[in-house]
Amino acid sequence: MTTVHIGTAFLIRACSKKELREAYCVSVKTFNKWLAGVPDLGAYEGKTYTPKQVQKIVDHLGTP
Repeated sequence: MTTVHIGTAFLIRACSKKELREAYCVSVKTFNKWLAGVPDLGAYEGKTYTPKQVQKIVDHLGTP
């Protein structure tokens, strides 16, 4: 399993919803509500968000 955190920094890379949700320490329901507010996120296709989508999420929600 790949680590998302490096010390206190957050590595922007392709991540699954589960990895991101766990990084933010929230429930599935809460995380999905948060994602609904991210502008221009695009579709969640496959099993991961692209690094560009992850950057948009972090910009909107803050660093986990």
